[in-house]
Amino acid sequence: MEAVTAAQAPADAPPTSMNHRQILQAMSGLMAGMFVAILAGTVVANALPTIIADLGASQSSYTWVVTSELLAMTATVPLWGKLSDLFNKKLLLQLSLSMFVVGSLLAGFSHGVGLLIFSRVVQGIGAGGLTALAQVVMASVIPPRQLGKYAGIFGAVFAVGTVAGPLVGGVLVDTSWLGWRWCFFIGVPFALLAIALLQRTLRLPTVKREARIDWLGAFLIVAGVCALLIWVSLAGNEFDWASWQTGALTVGGVLLLVAAVFVEARTDEPVIPLGIFRNRTVTLTTVASLLVGVAMFGGTVFLSQYFQISLGKSPTVAGLMSLPMILGLLVSSTVAGQVISRTGKWKRYLVAGAVIMAVGLALLATIDAKTDFGLLSLYMAILGVGVGMLLQNLVLAAQNDVPAADLGAATSVLSFFRSMGGTIGVSVLGAILSNRVASETTKGLSDAGITVPGGEGSGGSSVPDMSTLPAPMRTIVEHAYAVATADLFLIATPFAVLALVAVVFIKEKPLKTTSGMERLAEESGEGPAAPVDKDPAAPVA
Repeated sequence: MEAVTAAQAPADAPPTSMNHRQILQAMSGLMAGMFVAILAGTVVANALPTIIADLGASQSSYTWVVTSELLAMTATVPLWGKLSDLFNKKLLLQLSLSMFVVGSLLAGFSHGVGLLIFSRVVQGIGAGGLTALAQVVMASVIPPRQLGKYAGIFGAVFAVGTVAGPLVGGVLVDTSWLGWRWCFFIGVPFALLAIALLQRTLRLPTVKREARIDWLGAFLIVAGVCALLIWVSLAGNEFDWASWQTGALTVGGVLLLVAAVFVEARTDEPVIPLGIFRNRTVTLTTVASLLVGVAMFGGTVFLSQYFQISLGKSPTVAGLMSLPMILGLLVSSTVAGQVISRTGKWKRYLVAGAVIMAVGLALLATIDAKTDFGLLSLYMAILGVGVGMLLQNLVLAAQNDVPAADLGAATSVLSFFRSMGGTIGVSVLGAILSNRVASETTKGLSDAGITVPGGEGSGGSSVPDMSTLPAPMRTIVEHAYAVATADLFLIATPFAVLALVAVVFIKEKPLKTTSGMERLAEESGEGPAAPVDKDPAAPVA
């Protein structure tokens, strides 16, 4: 990958303005890549209880299989975003997809939880590239005012991947001649297809700049974030919250991040340009993204366990049960995107989304082992509507308010903090779930007068295989997981309220009508981009 300067742009470089048909063609590879990234997380969701039981792992390992991918994605997103401002975005996307393929193959051939967690780290690094780069490329070719027209397409991909993932994962687990390993293998052909489509359809001018990557700053950021995230992941399980390990990880993590700030403030090409935080919109959308990550990921990632353990559903049925939340997200993101494109008004949807998300989380905090599925579907749909109105529009607000040269950095910062919030939420709430299940199981056993040899029925750290439990014990475990899951939503609700406070203070600004490529051409002194010949049969983008 080679970066060059704008003054040296080749004469045959692709035009910086694209018509509707060209944009749709370019988005085909992006959509395939996003589908892969979504599939990587969702196809495993309903299979995890079976995977963990098959590998003889613990509840802590269950959390780590989820957390390791989020941690790797979180830590590498800023670096991917910075690279996108310096190098060819298409090659970076293809590189991230290739890493996903490697991680998927490693995961599929895993025979121990250690290799499985490592493979999820490799997948997470690839997913970090896809997360940052897909949104950067969209902002490069589509003006903010027109993004809503295409949000529905990505919303549909998100919905299909999120719904199909758990469903396919459940079917694979329930099919004896396939098994859980195919949950990882199934994403490989889609990743290879995305690489081929990107090569064929994505045409971006290479903005030629002298490339100097701040590797020291990148190392300090990754090391500092990993130290803190490992702390919140292990504290309460592997060691006490008040322990020397806590002190070492927290003090070490903070010192590394302080050093990162010192380095970033003095380098010419920082991984995270600190100057973008002088922009009020970027700062507030970053805070909101962090809080949404905690509330959304932390609250919903354990729903599959609740469906299977508390409600006694199969992995396949558990995949279908998440459909109301996904449909709510799809409908709200599509409708809000279309209306925003027509009216140019976006803040009201941020505020409404934060309010609805908080209400959905609060309602889900009332569930138990006997909650009617109709009521549960309503609560999940409400949460989905709120998230759909909030997530993409936070990115839109930030991209609209930064110089085109900082699009990659600003977009990756939002993705970074949202992913970090999700990792913190999954880790901390996973520890709370484990402890709450243990205490509720112990209480239930005591109330029932049941004594388990060796004390193993106290909830322990193992994820139970419900099919092997006697009826009285199964009832106790179902109740314990239901109570613990409801508590997670209750804890997540205040974070949604704080996100509402953040978005209320965002100042609404008119959406720009030029794409990132056109703005970059103007900002670099080349003047307005030359228009391309429009396809008379295609709508105007």
